[in-house]
Amino acid sequence: MARGDKTAFRKLYEALGTRVYNTALSFTKHPQDAEDITQEVFARVFRSAAKFKGGSTVATWVYRIAVNASLSHVERKKKRSIFRRTEELPDTPDFDHPGVLLEKKEQARLLFKVIDTLPPNQRTAFILSYVEELPRQEVADVMELSLKAVESLLMRGKKNLREKLKKMYPPRRK
Repeated sequence: MARGDKTAFRKLYEALGTRVYNTALSFTKHPQDAEDITQEVFARVFRSAAKFKGGSTVATWVYRIAVNASLSHVERKKKRSIFRRTEELPDTPDFDHPGVLLEKKEQARLLFKVIDTLPPNQRTAFILSYVEELPRQEVADVMELSLKAVESLLMRGKKNLREKLKKMYPPRRK
C-alpha cells in the first residue's frame, strides 16, 4: 500500500471501512457526515501510506486518523452553532447506532446525547472502549496515551455520565 498498491488498499478498506464508519457515526450521529469522514479517512490513509512508520498496527493508525477527523468535524460543526448553551444537551437527531438492539434504542439515544456532553478525551475513550469495544491498550495507542491515562479518562467519563444522568432522572423515593 505504501507504493499505491490499490489491492492492498481495497483489502484494508474492506477490513476497516465499517469500523471507521461506525466510529465516525458514534461521534457525529449523522450517517452522511460519517460517510464523508470515512471517505476522508481512507483518502488520508492512501495519501499518507508511505509515511506510516509501523510504530503501531495499521488498524490503530487508521483509528487514530478516524478519531481525529471525527473530532475535527464535530468541533467545526459546534463552532457554526454558536447560539447553543454549553450545558444543554447537544442538538442531535434521534440517533440509532447500528450495534444497538431494537429494544434498547430509546435508552441508547439518550445515552449518546449525554456522551456528547463529555470533554473530547473522555468522549473518545468512552466511545472507543464501550461502543466500539476496542481493547484498552488499543484505545491507549489510538489516543497516544498511557493505559493508565485511558483508565483515568474512563473513570472520570463514567462519573460525569452518572452525574448528568442523575440530574435528568433523579432517584425515585419509595
